[in-house]
Amino acid sequence: MQSLLDPAILFFVFGAAAGLVRSNLEIPPQVSRFLSLYLLMALGLKGGFALAESGLTYDVALSLGCALALAVVVPAIGYQALRRLVSGFDAAAIAATYGSVSAVTFITAAQYLDGRGVAYGGHMAAALALMESPAIIMAVILANAMRRPQAVPAAASAGSTAAVAVPGPPPGAGMSVGKILHESFTDGAQLLLLGSMAIGLATGEVGKTVMQPFTGDLFKGMLAFFLLDMGLMAARNLGELRGKPPALLAYAVLGPITHASLALALAMLVGLSPGDGALLMVLAASASYIAVPAVLRYAVPEANPSLYFGMSLGVTFPLNILLGIPVYSGVASLMLG
Repeated sequence: MQSLLDPAILFFVFGAAAGLVRSNLEIPPQVSRFLSLYLLMALGLKGGFALAESGLTYDVALSLGCALALAVVVPAIGYQALRRLVSGFDAAAIAATYGSVSAVTFITAAQYLDGRGVAYGGHMAAALALMESPAIIMAVILANAMRRPQAVPAAASAGSTAAVAVPGPPPGAGMSVGKILHESFTDGAQLLLLGSMAIGLATGEVGKTVMQPFTGDLFKGMLAFFLLDMGLMAARNLGELRGKPPALLAYAVLGPITHASLALALAMLVGLSPGDGALLMVLAASASYIAVPAVLRYAVPEANPSLYFGMSLGVTFPLNILLGIPVYSGVASLMLG
């Protein structure tokens, strides 16, 4: 309950309430975009400053290895479970959404730990960047594999003389893994996070002192403003879930809990600190609602956007912000402390 008294979280609740009563309150898209870029830049710098202080150690490599393992295992497990509920394309898209991560959830969790004096490594911002792309790549590979059998039987049944009548590949079939990789790692937000981290690492303590007003004093207020916008968006996207199968809504709740449990087991196995373990759990439990849906609209056009976008933003994001973060950090402190 104490976490709900955090001003940033209360602004999220306020935004959700305003959205539910259909208020005309809104944050201009340009302002929302600026806020998201600011938060990523500040997060990258803070991570770089912390890395400059701690150095690139074995523990850092271990944490990043855990993050990368989860980025592969979570969407693979999700796809196997979801294909029993929805079409293969929808299963791949939802699995990719839940296999990737939410930067805002991570930033909110980091601020939550800061407020309670829980130490964590700056390298966890690099874990955020690492976990963004593997799930997208897996979704594209799965979608391309599902498209091929659709054309082959048509050609075989018509015989070789009718081969010219076989329709071309469906939209999105030409989207290569290489193109997805390029778009993922050159995406502006991703690049800003990594570039800011590199600058923070290069400038170290001097840079930390100079940028303190930017990365410290302003951060909490900017996060509160952005969470107000996210509350409005979450409330207005609840309608996307109307009429959807209850099993999918259950996955939007139970999937993140399962993924966080996997992260906790991995953190206990390798001996991560409570702070790093909590952030790893938050990353595993989060779902992308910006980067992955944007790519999937073009890479997997056969999937229904209202499913993966509505589930991630309408259910999972609020669940993590209001309840998940304090629960995951509390469990991590108990089990890893």
